[in-house]
Amino acid sequence: MLFHGAMTALVTPFKNGVIDEEAYRKLIDWQIEQGIQGLVPCGTTGESATLTHEEHERVIEICIEQAAGRVPVLAGAGSNNTAEAIRLVRFAKNAGADGALLITPYYNKPTQEGLYQHYGAIARAVDLPLVPYNVPGRTGCNLLPATLARLAKDFPTIVGVKEATGDMAQASLTIESCPKEFSLLSGDDFTALPLMSIGGTGLISVTSNIVPDKVSQMCKAAAKGDFTAARKIHHEIFDLHHAMFMVTNPIPVKTALALMGRMDMEMRLPLWPMQDADREKLRGILQAHGLV
Repeated sequence: MLFHGAMTALVTPFKNGVIDEEAYRKLIDWQIEQGIQGLVPCGTTGESATLTHEEHERVIEICIEQAAGRVPVLAGAGSNNTAEAIRLVRFAKNAGADGALLITPYYNKPTQEGLYQHYGAIARAVDLPLVPYNVPGRTGCNLLPATLARLAKDFPTIVGVKEATGDMAQASLTIESCPKEFSLLSGDDFTALPLMSIGGTGLISVTSNIVPDKVSQMCKAAAKGDFTAARKIHHEIFDLHHAMFMVTNPIPVKTALALMGRMDMEMRLPLWPMQDADREKLRGILQAHGLV
């Protein structure tokens, strides 16, 4: 199973309005040194919506170059335009990515048949492992277990799903319906451990940007069936999960990384820095964990 364990949904550092390549490379090295098991550039946390096409491609290239095969890179390459998604996935493959993460088409609100045809078209066009990303709270559509099972059966390169509904019943149905080797990755830090307890294979995490060691240890413990150890870490960092979603992601996690001295506190409109009171509350939580 290529995609499993703790994978970080990487932020994209900016400095003076452009990608801060030095900070990004250092973040990638630190993540791998701390035991993270995969990297996901150009997702929501990476502010993919405000990257130009050239920047999107460069962020993926840097991640692949810096990871240098040490961990898998699952490149964010989705779009609500199927032709554009195919272009991005083709680029990711040519750049050397291990797979592509594909958000369900947002705003369009496709039917289940439309979702099947969307992912099927991508799978037919590019031979690369694909992981749909199901987050109805952001996209307005829900990729249902029956549709996922159909996709996994008809297209062997559709190898998993990033599941961010928070619905354990839906996750259970996905596990029951899809092939044994299908990867069920939590897209929600809060529910990662519950999801792994019913058969999930890992997590694409926001919180691991700031505590990659803890998130990795939790996932490794759960994978070994040591849920006593996994629960201990889950509860230890649960307030960090809350802190990372005090306001819209990735505002808090980028602020935390800036407070930790790992990058500038810079994001792109329409995202805006935290209010002073929220930032000080975040600082206090980080201090309690010895992160600042």
